[in-house]
Amino acid sequence: MSLTLDIGATGMLAQQLNVDTISNNIANMTTTGFKRQRAEFQDLLYQTKVRPGSSSSDASTTVPSGIQQGLGVRAGSVYRINEQGAIQLTGNKLDLANLGQGYFPITLPSGETAYTRDGSFQLNQTGQMVTSQGYVLQPGITIPSDAVDITVNSSGQVLVKIQGQTAMTNVGQIQTALFPNDAGLEAIGGNLATVTEASGAAILGNPGAPGYGALEQAALEASNVNVVSEITSLIQAQRAYEMNSKVIQAGDQMLNTITQLR
Repeated sequence: MSLTLDIGATGMLAQQLNVDTISNNIANMTTTGFKRQRAEFQDLLYQTKVRPGSSSSDASTTVPSGIQQGLGVRAGSVYRINEQGAIQLTGNKLDLANLGQGYFPITLPSGETAYTRDGSFQLNQTGQMVTSQGYVLQPGITIPSDAVDITVNSSGQVLVKIQGQTAMTNVGQIQTALFPNDAGLEAIGGNLATVTEASGAAILGNPGAPGYGALEQAALEASNVNVVSEITSLIQAQRAYEMNSKVIQAGDQMLNTITQLR
């Protein structure tokens, strides 16, 4: 009888994780470059009371299905769905949207490299392109102080027009990174992620090259969260949580019935 309580508890814990994941998606529905997450679940071990295929008589008959009792559910994974978000025009020439696969490499204060889909770049006090937190874009690109115009083409070349000159000057090449398994990146907050053994090593290349998304200047990639879908999933998770709580209530009532037997 105690199994009913335990199984219901595992279901409530699983749906709590599901609700937490959906809540995080909804909270980040306006976060630039955010990729929604999805919780996946697995059934727990089974108690085998009668093994399928075991002998059921001296005449060599066998049990066709047996009796296996499940012990509940557990979280299997929470993974990112890396589909393209909508492109929003901003008019800011340092904003870059990646139209396809690829992450911008960023140097953290520790010297470690992180990766992001957030292309909202700015200039620091030395003219380097940096994130909103001040982390430098790799490879470092410096915009001259006397530049009067900036152009970033679809292949990542950064061209500037210097005051008094007619020709554009190339001041750097933006590169993006691909991963064998980008779902294996470890999110560290601030729209940043780092490499893990599951993601594999970064493979750098120029935007627009085969397999790499092209860049669009003066635009940003919005979050790929679909709020209608998330609300629907939230309602389903909430109902599943309630049903698992009903299982625990039913188990408690059955135990109460047993204790009242005379």
